[in-house]
Amino acid sequence: MMNKGLTIVARIEANPDQVELVRSELLKLIEPTRKERGCIQYDLHQDNENSAVFLFYEVWQSRELWQQHMSNSHLAEYMKATDGAVVAFNLNEMTKI
Repeated sequence: MMNKGLTIVARIEANPDQVELVRSELLKLIEPTRKERGCIQYDLHQDNENSAVFLFYEVWQSRELWQQHMSNSHLAEYMKATDGAVVAFNLNEMTKI
């Protein structure tokens, strides 16, 4: 079976009074993540109707490489910087069909 990679859809909802903080911290993740081994696509989106909602659409070569990404220091820094500023975080691991 051919490896189809791993697609990640991550939905982040900021507290209404913390939207700019969360947005700026999410933007900081893009450049270092795109340089990571196994990262095929890493795009951040902001909802047109509710500016507090962000979505990352990610494609990784493998689940193992994505898991390495999840333990990187820039993600730990994001978590620390946005502690208490995020209302909800949902993550879906998906396979392209």
